[in-house]
Amino acid sequence: MIVTRKHLARRTFLRGMGASIALPWLDAMRPAMAATPPPAMRLSFVYIPNGAIMPAWRPATVGKDFEFTRILKPLEPFRENVLVLGGLDQHNALALGDGPGDHARAGACFLTGVHPKKTSGADLAAGVSADQVAAAALGQRTKFPSLELGCEDSRTVGNCDSGYSCAYTNSISWRGPASPMPPEIDPRIVFERLFGTEDFSADPATRARRLSYRKSILDLVSDDTHRIASSLGPRDKRKLDEYLFAVREIEQRIEKAEAEGPQTPPDLAKPAGIPLLFADHLKLLYDLQLAAFQGDLTRITTMMIGREGSTRVYPEIGIPDQHHPLTHHRNNPVMIEKVTQINCFHMEQFAYFLKKLRATQDGDATLLDRTMIVYGSGIANGNLHSHVDLPVVVAGAVKGNRHLVFPKSTPMTNLYLTLLDRMGVRPETIGDSTGELQHLSEI
Repeated sequence: MIVTRKHLARRTFLRGMGASIALPWLDAMRPAMAATPPPAMRLSFVYIPNGAIMPAWRPATVGKDFEFTRILKPLEPFRENVLVLGGLDQHNALALGDGPGDHARAGACFLTGVHPKKTSGADLAAGVSADQVAAAALGQRTKFPSLELGCEDSRTVGNCDSGYSCAYTNSISWRGPASPMPPEIDPRIVFERLFGTEDFSADPATRARRLSYRKSILDLVSDDTHRIASSLGPRDKRKLDEYLFAVREIEQRIEKAEAEGPQTPPDLAKPAGIPLLFADHLKLLYDLQLAAFQGDLTRITTMMIGREGSTRVYPEIGIPDQHHPLTHHRNNPVMIEKVTQINCFHMEQFAYFLKKLRATQDGDATLLDRTMIVYGSGIANGNLHSHVDLPVVVAGAVKGNRHLVFPKSTPMTNLYLTLLDRMGVRPETIGDSTGELQHLSEI
């Protein structure tokens, strides 16, 4: 690789034995006397399981300057970058003659808009998800077409919901009607995938032994780092230092989780790279997404905060009860309050992600200005398993400070057509879509 003081290629990597770190956008990447290319847009989907307590979610007024509700309150510092959307449905998550299985249908339908085939076998049939439509069109521009992450271990075989395959409850990303994209939950594996060349075909014990001998990933690329840094101006050197510091900080948090792994109670056994506390785990995965966006390793991500029908408990906020059973509250105020607390806790972690995106420069803007994030669920009222008027927020590169409510039976997939159009991707349809959303021309 030849580096000059005049121009650094956008696809520049710091390389070393077993490591490859993409660089963030630097001033040196702007060609002299050449037009600046349009900024890259990113698209992210964050899925919350089991719906939400809608009276604590939905703003009381429509339009601008609405009052943030209890669940949405953590997003108030980002008001100008937040759109709250109402009236969006997932019709194909309804039973439509197939009986029980709303959680499976909610997960499978969320990004596809397709009614999944009821089967617990290998004959899966869903649809191509919006993220994978974008990945197919844009994926060749980055190292990874897309990145799928999650916080709960998942499997893709067997019956997980009233005769529906576990693939439907555990994956929102589908490359094809029979090809779910299972989310990766282990931050170490995600880190190595993004920045290393670790052989994941090896057994866990062999991988652990190799990692125990390895230095920090920054040590492996130190020669390349010094060579490139010597060609940069003061501002770019500072950007590079900040980026590499963030990568090292993620690595240290993973190492800490691995060191604490053996102390994990047997009934909470997790892969070594996963922190014991849920919030620490989720923040690591958010930070890995941010690093992937910053290095332009991918522009498309999905995150499942929990698989649909999740029974996670939340002792760190004083809730030892399982999430899914709580959502069947039968209007019990104690149970409703606990679900509301869980919804708020999830939103607080999402606000952490937005804060980090806003604090990260990407050329002449921030990553928050360059990223569109859909946060929501395929279920509204968990007690009723309803799939209408879903809880949906779009944050980031949008004209925010608005609560918009669309006409009854507006497909959720119309939102995806609108966002993909902003990305320069224009499929004729996604699932049951009928066209782009009105009133979002300036999204």
